[in-house]
Parts: sequence; C-alpha cells; structure tokens
Amino acid sequence: MTNKVYHLSSCDTCRKIIKSLPENHSLELHDIKQNPITTEQLEEMHQLSGSYEALFSKKAQLYKSLGLKDQNLTEADFKKYILEHYTFLSRPVFIIENKIYIGNSKQNVENVIQALNR
Repeated sequence: MTNKVYHLSSCDTCRKIIKSLPENHSLELHDIKQNPITTEQLEEMHQLSGSYEALFSKKAQLYKSLGLKDQNLTEADFKKYILEHYTFLSRPVFIIENKIYIGNSKQNVENVIQALNR
C-alpha cells in the first residue's frame, strides 16, 4: 500500500506541513480539490479511523453556512458531505504504513514525521 497525504494545495497550513516533512518522504500527494476523493478512498480512511465524523471538518465555512452545526448529523451524513465537497474533509489526512493521521494539530504532525522517519 502506498503512503499518501490527502491535502489541499491552496491551503497554506497543508503546504507548510508538507514542507516540514523529512525530505526523503515517499508520500503520494493527493490534492482533494483537483482530484476529489472517491468512495473507495473514503472507505479506506473510514476503516482506519473508525468513523466518518473523525474525518469531518467542523471548521469548514460550509458547515456553518449550511446550518449543519445545528443539525444532528449521522455517520451517513458525514460520509455524504465529505464526498459532496472537499472542504468537509479534515486536512491533511496522512495514511502511512496502514495508520491514519487526521488534521493539522502539532501532535499529529509530529506523529507523521516520526512515522516517516521509521
């Protein structure tokens, strides 16, 4: 299985994180705006993370503008919205050696760098 990062090339935070990775990393870069994630890719992320909610970004502008924060969203809703619009995927999402790392927290980025240095 290929190590991957699902990111947004127009996102400064994603660019900064990818730039901070070890130079010899062998990650396949997947820009989710240019190349929307497929159901199969989302299923793989779901299998590794255990839930669609864990992959869902509640920071997205659309989350607020669509009034989703006032709704009781189910796992099926989270899946549907992630597949409908790239902004709902919490970014970046790394898959390294069959482990998933979601989001841009400092701890998460440190864990990704450690995983890549193994």
